[in-house]
Amino acid sequence: MSTQPARHRVVIIGSGFGGLFGAKHLRHADIDITLISKTSTHLFQPLLYQLATGILSVGEIAPATRLVLRKQKNAQVLLGEVIDIDLVAKTVTSELLNMRTVTPFDSLIVATGAQQSYFGNDRFATFAPGMKTIDDALELRGRILGSFEAAELATTQSARDRLLTFVVIGAGPTGVELAGQIAELADRTLEGTFHNIDPRDARVILLEGAGAVLGPMGPKLGAYAHRRLSSMGVEIQLNAMVTDLDARGVTVKDADGTVRRIESSCKVWSAGVQASPLGRMLAERSEGTEVDRAGRVVVEPDLSIKGHPNVFVVGDLMSVPGVPGQAQGAIQGATYAAKAIKAGLKGQAPQDRKPFKYFNKGSMATISRFSAVCQVGKFEFGGFIAWLAWLALHLYYLIGYRSRIVTVIQWFVTFLGRGRGQMAATEQWVFARLALELVNADGQDSELAGAVGAPPSVEQAPDTRTG
Repeated sequence: MSTQPARHRVVIIGSGFGGLFGAKHLRHADIDITLISKTSTHLFQPLLYQLATGILSVGEIAPATRLVLRKQKNAQVLLGEVIDIDLVAKTVTSELLNMRTVTPFDSLIVATGAQQSYFGNDRFATFAPGMKTIDDALELRGRILGSFEAAELATTQSARDRLLTFVVIGAGPTGVELAGQIAELADRTLEGTFHNIDPRDARVILLEGAGAVLGPMGPKLGAYAHRRLSSMGVEIQLNAMVTDLDARGVTVKDADGTVRRIESSCKVWSAGVQASPLGRMLAERSEGTEVDRAGRVVVEPDLSIKGHPNVFVVGDLMSVPGVPGQAQGAIQGATYAAKAIKAGLKGQAPQDRKPFKYFNKGSMATISRFSAVCQVGKFEFGGFIAWLAWLALHLYYLIGYRSRIVTVIQWFVTFLGRGRGQMAATEQWVFARLALELVNADGQDSELAGAVGAPPSVEQAPDTRTG
């Protein structure tokens, strides 16, 4: 009797751009793929701000990963948070509620991305959510719309002013896009919908610790964005460092050392990012591998880690000079890793791999309806043409024809009219995160798991599939 040789096992951690494009690029390879993610969806993160401001729904920007990969017969999707990577035994351990799964691998692609960084002030998250997850965006939508509703009921002018002051911290692409959309929401969509307040009286303040808006995109585009936002009524405050945050406002330190206070009930943080904790785990498990200040893994020229040519790190988790933390970096890195795996199956030695080279396709940021900035090589331009280019590019990378069609309809309604199709918000969206944090802090997560039917503790044996 003859036995069929085991198929090469590839484990991909993360369902973002890096994880999904890595899996899709391996769809015709004679391998078994297991994609592990702590979320059940592929999140199109560049459009999160439109979810937060009522333009798009969750379904348009976050299709279920299982449905996306349904026709890919060599791919399996596992829901769970990775808690351990054993580089010696070549296993990945993930956990969902109290169920633990150990998945073996021959090749590993780690694409877990980045999360919000509060620069050591994690307590700020309670009062100023970031913009990295669906939960963040829905919480922010609840906070924005809830502020207008509370202002309608406020009995003093000081309370009304505080509720109608929106502070966006960080003038990068996310901060600029959010500030612009909050201003348009107040000036166009909500105009005439309240009795006691005029939404157009809302203040939108954009704080930036550096000296320019959209600093990485250069002075020309930064100045254009600055002028456009200012014309919309957004108050831009540069060289303004946030030193404290609480439920009622923000403490700011200016360049001259002056400390002042901004009373605001609704705040959003878009000032920095830090890599997934798995980066430090990989560095600790791999002798000689280091992480940078943001926790990103300093990889080898072929995106692998020292001593483990079968382990690749891509996307926001990798530290490669000249590669920005954007979708293109993740897509190109994952595609490179997938090609390296396929070449290895054909006999190519790791030392024969060509170094990863990033091709910069440019960067974009939308400011408001009909206005965006675009940088492609040496060409920099802003305005309506840049906005059309932004629309086309984001439509192209959306997953699924249904998402593209619905998104076009929603954009048509929003940008040509005053309405927005996703204006629902609940208290649960605002307070659920805080409730979960309290549950975990009190050590009651096991009771929570039991409430939804999870067993006390289940550990599954390693996968023994043989092709």
